[in-house]
Amino acid sequence: MAAAASIFASVPRAPPVAVFKLTADFREDADSRKVNLGVGAYRTDEGQPWVLPVVRKVEQLIAGDGKLNHEYLPILGLPEFRANASRIALGDDSPAIKENRVGSVQSLGGTGALRIGAEFLRRWYNGTNNTATPVYVSSPTWENHNSVFLDAGFKDIRTYHYWDAAKRGLDLQGLLDDMEKAPEFSIFILHACAHNPTGTDPTPDQWKQIAAVMKRRFLFPFFDSAYQGFASGSLDKDAWAVRYFVSEGFELFCAQSFSKNFGLYNERVGNLTVVGKDADNVQRVLSQMEKIVRTTWSNPPSQGARIVATTLTSPQLFAEWKDNVKTMADRVLLMRSELRSRLESLGTPGTWNHITDQIGMFSFTGLNPKQVEYMIKEKHIYLMASGRINMCGLTTKNLDYVAKSIHEAVTKIQ
Repeated sequence: MAAAASIFASVPRAPPVAVFKLTADFREDADSRKVNLGVGAYRTDEGQPWVLPVVRKVEQLIAGDGKLNHEYLPILGLPEFRANASRIALGDDSPAIKENRVGSVQSLGGTGALRIGAEFLRRWYNGTNNTATPVYVSSPTWENHNSVFLDAGFKDIRTYHYWDAAKRGLDLQGLLDDMEKAPEFSIFILHACAHNPTGTDPTPDQWKQIAAVMKRRFLFPFFDSAYQGFASGSLDKDAWAVRYFVSEGFELFCAQSFSKNFGLYNERVGNLTVVGKDADNVQRVLSQMEKIVRTTWSNPPSQGARIVATTLTSPQLFAEWKDNVKTMADRVLLMRSELRSRLESLGTPGTWNHITDQIGMFSFTGLNPKQVEYMIKEKHIYLMASGRINMCGLTTKNLDYVAKSIHEAVTKIQ
């Protein structure tokens, strides 16, 4: 008797996630010159992961606290984590916090915050169970933005102009035009700082123009804040856009990730900050989000949240953390300056000021797919097909090699 076919026989194999496939290819490469500029995590000048000293210290404090146990956290998460995560996003003097119209949900990383927000909006925003509300993401954007909102049930994912390839900078007019044309109550996913993948952020004046159009057109801002402090070295500067929108009276969501600025990549520490018109509205929103969380992960893990909460509630630890974050930000800024300097010294065709004009972990180099292919196959330098590189993959030891390889790729490959 022939064996029955598997009940999973009709399941197609999904394509690999591009950034993880890139890392796997890098690991298998035996060439001694190889450089990984694809991984989305901080690396030291030795090319190694960095556990922040303040995190090491807090882990020891937690381990030595005999009063802690492993009981379930509340569904919405660790209260002191949630409150302080929202506080650093909105600021100590936030009118929304003072007026008790801020709520939050601890999540599994920034992705979890986006998903809970997306699920809520699909169920309760602009009508009940409304899958037709347009959701706008920047062109380009982090690939997960599209997938999260599609998987949450939204059927109309659109792009708005963002990157001007010709001038290698922000296409402000295109962005504003798209907002003017968007249907009222559309949802716009906005990168709070260190836009991924371009590294190009609006200036404060440009953010004001964006906010003015969004207010007039009744568009909903959903901020994704994955790099606060990591981008510029300043928590306040990196949160400027979110705080400005709050000061302008917007109701909004802000998905926060503590993977980059705490180095807690595998702890999955995130927070969804909700700003409403008043306390009653916020509490009703949270009551529905609690229902969503209950059937998604039921309640969140505690370790990473305790590390963040302990750090943010101690003036001494908070100051040490800010210094650690600035160490990371300063190294990224230095690598930007050094790479630009080398490319300009080599006389590499084109302009390279965008390398230092951009901010955060990633840089959109402007390399085209054929040039990227040359970099990978001929130079063993791994980067995304879009030309995005992780500045943390650069070190004082590989800068010259990377710069010369970019020069070769741009010179030889059109």
